Amino acid sequence: MKYYSELAKMQCFTKIDLQKIVGNKNTTGSILKQYQKKNYIKQIKRNLYATVSLETDELIATRYKIATTITKDAYLSHHTAFEYYGCANQVFNTVYVSGKTRFTTFKFDDIDYKYLYPRLTVGIVKNPDGIRVTDMERTTLDSINDFEKIAGLEEVLQCLELIPYIEENKLLEYLKLYNKHFLYQKTGYILSQLKNPLRLSDNFFDKCKHHIGQSVRYLHKDFISTESSEVVFDKHWQLFVPKKLMMIVGVEN
Repeated sequence: MKYYSELAKMQCFTKIDLQKIVGNKNTTGSILKQYQKKNYIKQIKRNLYATVSLETDELIATRYKIATTITKDAYLSHHTAFEYYGCANQVFNTVYVSGKTRFTTFKFDDIDYKYLYPRLTVGIVKNPDGIRVTDMERTTLDSINDFEKIAGLEEVLQCLELIPYIEENKLLEYLKLYNKHFLYQKTGYILSQLKNPLRLSDNFFDKCKHHIGQSVRYLHKDFISTESSEVVFDKHWQLFVPKKLMMIVGVEN
């Protein structure tokens, strides 16, 4: 129990972190084994541990804390960022993590911790609880850009409905850094369905429209094989979109 209080404050730690506390490299390994045997700590993955609460026998760290300690620069992104902000209808069993340092997807306590390569290096905030997470604008664009890899378009739309406010200047700044015609196209179309609740100006959509290019695209690649009666063409955004998805955000055809 000598080092427990310090480990409890850290919540998650590596062998090197413990070694700094102990001050002796030779005894660090034996302390790890001893504390695991007594259920003071649990091993999350190779060289990553979490402290167990003596009161509840549960981990002190949340899934979000664990995620942001997987690597030194790890942060919450995509649907997990929406969850952290309280803008998700459901909590997934997959935690999406981005950062400069890659890691292999792993499972702990029935939760998959999955690495997603970041398209941007900006738009990351560190909160008072120590959790690093993409800001709302970056979360929005990352999720729209990668919806086929994560929650799916319907879930992303439902998350977007729960956003109380979004800064359009930041959206435009990040869109410029993304530099993808298709993302301007998808973002313009999707956010136009939520223009009023998100308080987005006509100027924002004009700028998105200016960068969509000349290509006609499908909002989702699966829509290419969808029956024509289930798909409509949006001339303004040059996109084929499904009728039923428009109804999710309360838009009549």
